Amino acid sequence: MTQADDRILETLADTDLILSPRVLEANIDYSRHYLSTRLGKLRDAGLVDRVDEGLYQITDRGRAYLEGELEADELEE
Repeated sequence: MTQADDRILETLADTDLILSPRVLEANIDYSRHYLSTRLGKLRDAGLVDRVDEGLYQITDRGRAYLEGELEADELEE
C-alpha cells in the first residue's frame, strides 16, 4: 500500500461517490495514469470496485482497511 492508495480510498470514502481517475487527479494531485494503475491494484485487493469503465467506488473491505480493521500485510497477494 502506498500513500496514494490511502488518499484514493480516503477520497472515495469521504465523498461516497463513484469517481474516475480524472476526477481523482484533480483532487489529490497524482497523475491520471498513476491513479489508474493504483486503482487496478486496489481492485485486485478488493478495496475498490469498478462499477463501469473507468469508474470506481470503495468497498466495505476498503472501508475496513481505512478504519484499521485490516492491516496492509493482510492485503498482499
